[in-house]
Amino acid sequence: MSLKDWITATLRERLDPTRLVVEDESQQHFGHAGWREGGETHFRINVVSRAFEGKSRVERHRVINAALAGAFERGLHALAIQARAPGEG
Repeated sequence: MSLKDWITATLRERLDPTRLVVEDESQQHFGHAGWREGGETHFRINVVSRAFEGKSRVERHRVINAALAGAFERGLHALAIQARAPGEG
């Protein structure tokens, strides 16, 4: 299973999102720290979930980082996160 698929499946299972977009942006970071041949080092996540209701931006990021701890062990270097509750801009 690709890292992108693993991230997608993990977030779907843990957050039951109403919206989830996982983008591999590794090629945009060619030559930068953490980049490696084959990609799957830099991802952008856009997720909307009721799990974020009442949580600050920092708390939302902590939830995602905890859920994806295994991705960092598999070679993830950087993660850009946009996490919102339903109805937020």
